[in-house]
Amino acid sequence: MSGTTTLPTRSGPYLDKGLLPADFYAYEDLLSDGEREKLESVREFLRTQVAPIVDDHWARAEFPFQLIGGFGELGLMDWADPDSPESKPSNLLAGFLALELAHVDASVATFAGVHTGLAMGTILTCGSDEQKRRWLPAMSRFEKIGAFGLTEPHGGSDVAGGLQTTARRDGDEWILDGAKRWIGNATFADLVVVWARDVETRHVLGFVVEKDTPGFTATKIENKMALRIVQNADIVLDGCRVPEANRLQNANSFKDTAKILRQTRSGVAWQAVGVMFAAYEIALQYAKEREQFGRPIGGFQLVQDLLVKMLGNATASCGMMTRLAQLQDAGVFRDEQSALAKAYCTVRMRETVGWARELLAGNGILLDYKVGRFVADAEAIYSYEGTREIQTLIVGRAVTDGLSAFVR
Repeated sequence: MSGTTTLPTRSGPYLDKGLLPADFYAYEDLLSDGEREKLESVREFLRTQVAPIVDDHWARAEFPFQLIGGFGELGLMDWADPDSPESKPSNLLAGFLALELAHVDASVATFAGVHTGLAMGTILTCGSDEQKRRWLPAMSRFEKIGAFGLTEPHGGSDVAGGLQTTARRDGDEWILDGAKRWIGNATFADLVVVWARDVETRHVLGFVVEKDTPGFTATKIENKMALRIVQNADIVLDGCRVPEANRLQNANSFKDTAKILRQTRSGVAWQAVGVMFAAYEIALQYAKEREQFGRPIGGFQLVQDLLVKMLGNATASCGMMTRLAQLQDAGVFRDEQSALAKAYCTVRMRETVGWARELLAGNGILLDYKVGRFVADAEAIYSYEGTREIQTLIVGRAVTDGLSAFVR
């Protein structure tokens, strides 16, 4: 039929082309050969360098700094260097890369997402040409790591109107005062994008605060039950002086902040798909190997029911994300479409990891079997980058032709 896409068929155990077992409808086949090659290089790095060490680092709540150089060698962000001849990858490839990262470990995926999507994305979107040339080359090589400071101790979902961190102009400098919370990468980042309200104009502005700036303190948040590898921090800004040259020249209101969140929200939904893929595949392998009553438990009806429900959630979510990426690549996607994806996929993720834990029974709470790590990490992914409730109100406002249910 004219105009249709013919996908390669697969036989055997859904692994003939190296595709993930959870990719039941072969969505990865929609990538070009060059994109598949890039994805395979990342997959190899994650499986050989990351997967063997994440359980230990997760248990100790420590970040594997030895991996940062490897991320730079992968060249994932080379295109962001203003002098690079490379073009920006498609949103479909970016989505599958986020999926692949979370498929191995959600914390490592979050580290990469904060650095590339939030920090670099802000400079790409809101920085001047000079600022892009100053910071992006080293950041694209992972030689300088970024963080993103928006959430505050007393402000999460209401941060747009309730932002309390202030910025006061003093000659060629700005004085920042306030606090930020849950800021990933901030304990070791070389630069942190900080959002603050101008005391004079009341506009929300963006600043790049570089490491060791006087008045800037980042303290690691301890005792987390999720994303334990991510080094989240409480940030205090106490008379922190930042030069005018570090004020992001194209960040002049919260609408500019929202542009960044709009871009990264879909990345979190892709992470949710990766977590689902991992949980399903772990449960599937366990079901084929674990024996009870003289045979593998995968041969029991109730176990197969759990597996198929998990696979259905993962497949439906991957299909939604694939279509969203196509809309993004076409330049026609809307904010509410990203919001629906984040809300739907994270709910299905929470459901799926629970079923995987159920299938593994007592072994599901042991780090040795990995599912417990994904169960815990899913709780953070479910909430960050906008809760399900906030995403629901964004979509609800859109489908009711602008009737807003947000509390003012």
